[in-house]
Parts: sequence; structure tokens; C-alpha cells
Amino acid sequence: MIDAATTWHQATAALAGSEYDSAFDVLEHAMNEASRDVRARLALYLGSLHTLYGDAATDPLAAALQEARTLNPALRADPLYQALSAELDARTRGPDAAAPPPQATGAADPLARYHAVCALALSDRHQEALDVVLASTELPEHLRWRLRSWQADAQEQLGHTADAVLLYAEAAHLAQGIDRATMLQEQAALLIQQGQAENAKTVLDQARPLYPQRPNEEEALGLATWHYLRAQALLNSGQPDAALDMIREADRLEREHGDPSYGVSLVRGQVLAQLGRQEEALESFANALTLASDVDRPYANHELGVALLDLDRPVEAREKLESVLNEPEYPYHPEVLADIAECDYRLGRLQEAQLEAEQALAQGAVVPASLVLGSVALDYFQLDDALEHYERVIREAAPDSRDWITGHQMAADVMAQQGFPNPAAAYAHAQQALASTPESDDWHVTLQDHLRKAEAMLEQGGAPGGRMLN
Repeated sequence: MIDAATTWHQATAALAGSEYDSAFDVLEHAMNEASRDVRARLALYLGSLHTLYGDAATDPLAAALQEARTLNPALRADPLYQALSAELDARTRGPDAAAPPPQATGAADPLARYHAVCALALSDRHQEALDVVLASTELPEHLRWRLRSWQADAQEQLGHTADAVLLYAEAAHLAQGIDRATMLQEQAALLIQQGQAENAKTVLDQARPLYPQRPNEEEALGLATWHYLRAQALLNSGQPDAALDMIREADRLEREHGDPSYGVSLVRGQVLAQLGRQEEALESFANALTLASDVDRPYANHELGVALLDLDRPVEAREKLESVLNEPEYPYHPEVLADIAECDYRLGRLQEAQLEAEQALAQGAVVPASLVLGSVALDYFQLDDALEHYERVIREAAPDSRDWITGHQMAADVMAQQGFPNPAAAYAHAQQALASTPESDDWHVTLQDHLRKAEAMLEQGGAPGGRMLN
């Protein structure tokens, strides 16, 4: 005699080893021989199995639920039926879907609670999904890592990035093979977002050996994502040449096994921009814009605007940046405002540039706004104000970044124009800038000159009342 619980246990044993076909065979074979009521319950388990295929599960899940209620109309009140119905509704209607009822979120059956979590997460009820009490150990093995993945995504959507990183790490620990690689890559993506490029590289190192030598199409696209993330981590670590190799491989894999993506085009543009290949970067950003979704379009336009600025095309840059400023949900409005200020400065609109940069500074875009304010102050011959702005850049910018180097270059230059009131500080700024300025750069000769003059003044005893280096 066929028993639903025993059959489900056999199916989950197959799923624990990623033997999906075997799990389907177990359930379908049992349904051919079971009594009507048992078949109704097995139809629900079959629906749960279909959900593992994501949005592709919508039609099979709907069919399984229909079969279950046809065989046993009383199952409409069953928590698992209600949870699966809520998940189907959420996959179909997103945030407009109804929430699963309390009978599902508080069910004794952990499988019902799991599908209630899925329904809540899919309908953007992220905190409610996290509030469902469910330990991973209550679930079959194949769902344990998936639960942590849903919870990680919910934390990420709520802005709790550190919690999401930990949950993805736990999901990776519970998963196997390519599923584990996927979870590690999700963790790495958040670490990159947090500015932890070295930690991201370590996590990606764990994911790479999980891919087979000859990946199938799905695995190859996962590998493309691995190269895309690796490129970002290398770029953020100051290794643009290595990042370029990675993003090229990501692009090759995408084109060979799928379609070019917005993200790969965007990162390729960022890598090329850091390598100083601005025309090629512009082409990549323009390509990213054509591939971008409505949500991604402001990001592509922002990058495109900055690339146009780097090519000294402020009129075109301003047009792109203004379109971003009109997107209320874009999270980097202060930075966009600072970039628009830079456009206006280059167009000779000093008053507009100063006002926009002051607004950007007040809103938190400290480094780019301070650079513009320093330039405006210099044009007005307000040397003390200019120096204050450049010293703020040095304090706030990442060490050895382009902005940090520019801050030191300009601070040394302003002090030289002031007549070296504090030669020790001028010497330190020039020395720091020189260490990161190639000999081919025009700044190299200027900085050497500042260094010699500051050193000569120090040997003479310096100048009284000088500004101290922060």
C-alpha cells in the first residue's frame, strides 16, 4: 500500500543527491498506484518539486494544485495547499499577490512554512518572510540551503547586507556542486558591494573548482557570472589589466551560451575607463544602456555621463546626468549632482557649479563635490578655501585612488602658489603625489619642482605660521 509520507521521504532522499529525475519518477510511480486521497497529497508534493525550477514552474504547479483539489476538495484547507497556492499567486502577480494565510505561515508542517516563506519573499513581503519561524534542520536536505537563500535575499532587499552575507555563506555550506558555487557568488557580490574586494576574491576562489571542465549551458552562464564578479573584485583591488581578462571571458561565455548582458557591458566599460581607454569605455557604456532594464538604465546613464566627462564632452555628459537626476529611486543623486557641477565648471558656469557642488557636499558626495569646489575656489583666487577643499578630498578619498592623488597634487600646487607657508606640509603632499604620478604625466615635473622648493625652505628653517598637514 502506497503511503504519502514514505513516498515523499524516498523522493527527498533522491533530491538530496540532486537526482531530480529519480525524485519525479518516485512520485509519479506512486501516484499511478495510490488511493485517491494519497494521490491528492502526492500531487501537492509534486507541486513542491516543481517549484525548484523557479518561474518555469508556474504551469506545472498550477496543474498539480488543480489535480490535488480535484482528487480531494478538502485539501483546499490544508496548510501545504494554501502555501503552494500563495507561492503560485506570488510567482504570477508579484507584489499584488495575496499573502499566505496564518494557517500556512504557522503550520505544523515545515514544508508548508517553507513555501509560505517563498510566497512572502516573491511578493516583496521581506520582513514577513523573515518572521516565519522555521529552522533549516526541520526541512529535507534539498530545501535547507534554499531556505537560507530566500532569507538572505530578504535581508538584502531590506538593506541588511551584513546579515545577507552570513546567510549566503550558510546557504553555500548547506548546498552542493553548482548550487554551492551560486551561493558563494551571491555572497561575493555582496562583499564587493560592501567594498571588501579581497574577501570577495577569497570566496570566489572557493566557487571556481565547483564548475566542471566541460560545463553545460546553465553552468557556463554561471561561470560567466563568476568571471564578471572576479573582474569587479580585481578592478576594486586596483588590478584593471587582470580585470579586463576576466570581463572578456565573461563576455565570451555569455555570447557563446546565452545573450550579452547589461552588467558585463557596464563592468567592461568601467575597466576600460580605469585603463584610460575612454573611447572604448564609452562604447561599452552605450552598449550597456541598450541592454539595460528600466531599473538599470540610470546606472548606465550615470557611467555614460562620467565617461563623456572624461572625454571632455561636458554638454553631452550633462544631458545624460540630468536624465539620471530625474529618476527618484536612483540612490546616487548626490554623486550625480557633483558630476553635473563638474560639467558646469568645464562650461565656465562657475556660480552654477559652486551651488551644485555645495548641495552635493551637503548631501554626502564629499570627494567629487570638494574637487569641484576646489577648482572654483582656485578660479576665484581663493587659495585658502581651495586648500581646505583639497585637504578634505585627501581625508575622505580611498588611499592611492585617483581622487586621493589629485587631492595631494592640488594641495601641493596651492601651497606653492601661496609661497610655501608650511613647507613641511607642501613637501609631504608633493611626495605622496609624486609616488603615484608616472613620469610621462605633466604633473611629474611640476611636483618635482614643488618638492625641491619645499625642501630648500625646510633647510632654511621653514616659514612661520604655516598650516599643519592633517
